[in-house]
Amino acid sequence: MSSTADCKAISLDCPVEATIYGYYPNLGGNIIMVAIFAICTLAQIFLGIKYRLRAFPIVVSLGCLGETVGYVGRVLMHSNPWDSGPFIIQILLLIVSPSLLAAGLYLTLKHLVIHYGPQYSRLTPKLYTWIFVTCDAIGFLTQCIGGGIQASADNTDKKMLDMGNNIMVAGVTFQAVVMVVCAGLAIDFAFSLYRHRGERKEIVREPSKRGPRAFQFYMSSFIIAFLAILTRCIYRIPEMAGGWKNHLMRDEIGFMILDGAMIAIACILMTVAFPGIYFPGMAGQSKAKKEKKNTNGDEPSSDELSVLKPAGYSNI
Repeated sequence: MSSTADCKAISLDCPVEATIYGYYPNLGGNIIMVAIFAICTLAQIFLGIKYRLRAFPIVVSLGCLGETVGYVGRVLMHSNPWDSGPFIIQILLLIVSPSLLAAGLYLTLKHLVIHYGPQYSRLTPKLYTWIFVTCDAIGFLTQCIGGGIQASADNTDKKMLDMGNNIMVAGVTFQAVVMVVCAGLAIDFAFSLYRHRGERKEIVREPSKRGPRAFQFYMSSFIIAFLAILTRCIYRIPEMAGGWKNHLMRDEIGFMILDGAMIAIACILMTVAFPGIYFPGMAGQSKAKKEKKNTNGDEPSSDELSVLKPAGYSNI
């Protein structure tokens, strides 16, 4: 049995170097993360209500909330790195929460395909939701199962701890693969639009009532948020696959940059570039109709409606 098996607090026999992370989580840095994610959570709820969006702010606000509570766990660990409660909270929530943020990006891609023309995509709009959100949910549940095994295992039961860790690694790896596949389809869709730019019928209504530059800002934010989450997933694979107390897991600066900062950037961009503001096509049906009526005071043409809302499409 390990000499530190019964450690509950820092002492001469239970030094911080013997903990899994080997350090006191930085108090200031983790408090900043708590503040960022808490603000994003509240902002997502407020904006979702204001612009009558449902699915996007729900999954993103839950992701931000999970990050908030996860970093609260790290703040609590600062006073006692041996405390298993905050450790379990932070390791579980900081692993699974980005899956919810990724789901918000998949929903956004679906609506972009609807707006610009499903005929240029290899998948129908609904399939983007069914395939990628479902796969994201599978990755999420896999990580939760792994985290649950770790939480229920005794600190001295290395076999169970490693099993839980390996399952979580599998979930994160699956999430990263799904994101790469989604990125490939998005790039293919963009190239298809470019190749057919002279053939396809021009969309009368701008994607954003704020103008093309505003929509460019929205798209840039979407892409950066996607890459930030993917970067974090790629970092997490070796960080967890190396086992407990490996050098990546014990590098707080690396963690705060490649996990904390990446997810913070994604949450901030997904909140500042909120789709209800910059991409009204994601709003509810009544909101979209109201905006179309306000454009030059005219009713939308049947051609516009066929592009903006293909037959058989229903808002999610």
